[in-house]
Formats: sequence, structure tokens, C-alpha cells
Amino acid sequence: MTATLTLVSHHLCPYVQRAAISLAEKGVAFERVHVDLSNKPEWFKAVSPLGKVPLLRVRHDHPEEVIFESAVILEFLEETEANPLHPADPLARARHRAWIEFGSAILNAIGRLYSAADEAAFLHESRGLSDMFSRLEAELSARQSGSWFAGGRFSLVDAVYGPIFRYFDTFDRIGDFGILDGKPLVQAWRAALSRRQSVKEAVSADYPQRLHAFLLAKRSYMSGVIRLQAIAVPQARSA
Repeated sequence: MTATLTLVSHHLCPYVQRAAISLAEKGVAFERVHVDLSNKPEWFKAVSPLGKVPLLRVRHDHPEEVIFESAVILEFLEETEANPLHPADPLARARHRAWIEFGSAILNAIGRLYSAADEAAFLHESRGLSDMFSRLEAELSARQSGSWFAGGRFSLVDAVYGPIFRYFDTFDRIGDFGILDGKPLVQAWRAALSRRQSVKEAVSADYPQRLHAFLLAKRSYMSGVIRLQAIAVPQARSA
């Protein structure tokens, strides 16, 4: 009997997005349920040991199983669903898994960037994040020709980096932080991912507004830039 899958989500979570992209790329039907992580429902707390999303609820003809942690969910889908996104070669697969972990480290760095309390901390995090993307640029230079991480075939690495680059769509509207400057291969990969249907549909249409509001509420250096920008724009329009 085919399993019924429910992806327990949060509107902004990039780890949820990577699971949604994988499911879409594999052509797997699934239901999506959003939870408010600032007011977690009791049913969610009962089935999420770490209190985080994503969760994948798997229903067969026996009691429901709940899988937590995005990396585990991705591997479960690779083992149980058609259309694999990992390469078949074990060494290549290990390399892909390593760059997925690097992607998680980039997400942590992005979190530190938008949470930085002052300009000095922000610039420090910005330089560190730029260096990480420089490493990625060097890795992409060794690939075969094509739009994706491994060349011509979309993989789980691409599913992981689509949500990463989505942050920069919002960051670019806030300021010119230069983090991706001088990295043409990274920029081209970002552009290709932004056009991929599974990546576009991994978030709701109001994602940019939700992320902007989230960043504004952080009381960080970036939120201060957003507030100054909001003050300057009406003045520019009235000039």
C-alpha cells in the first residue's frame, strides 16, 4: 500500500523547503501542514522530539511514523521513492552529502548575519559568508558543464541550495552587501535555481513579505537598515 505523506512545515524554514523540493522533483504527492513555532500545538510537541520542523508524517495501513530532521527525511525519500536525486556512485554520493552539510553551515552563517547586533558584527559575518561562497565558487569550477551542482543533472545538493539563495532575493532589496560579488558560477547557479519550478513552489506566494517582516522584527543591524530604507523611500517619492 502506498504511503500517505504529510510535510509538517513553517512558512520560512529553509530545511522544510529542501524536503518540499525533493518531494516535488520525485513527483510524490504530499500534504503540507504549517505550524506556528512561536505557539506550538500540543500534537506537534508530542511528535517532534526537538520541537523543530520539518517533520514527515508517514501513514501506511499500520500506525503512523514520524520522521524528523531534514537530512534524515531526504535520505528516507531517496530510499523509498523513485527518481533518485543522489548520484549512484558511492564516492560522488559522499561528496554530495558533504556539500549538503556545507549548505547547512551556510544557513547557520546567514542566521548569524541577519541577527548581528551592530555594523561591526554584521561586516564580520558578511566577510565570513562571502568566504564560504568563494569556496563554493571554486568547487563549481571543477564541475562538468551544465546548470546544476553536478553539471546537467539536478541533485539533492541543488535542492539544498535553492532555499539558501532565496534569502538573497530579499537581502538584495535591502542593501548591496556584496556577498556574492565576483562569483559568476555561484551567481549563475543561483539564477538557474530561481527558475526551477520545484524551487519556486517550495514556498508560498507571500514568502518575501513574511521574510521581510521577520527580518524587521529581529532588532538587529539589518533590521535597522530596513527601517532607514522605509524612511528614505517616502522621502524620495515626495521629492
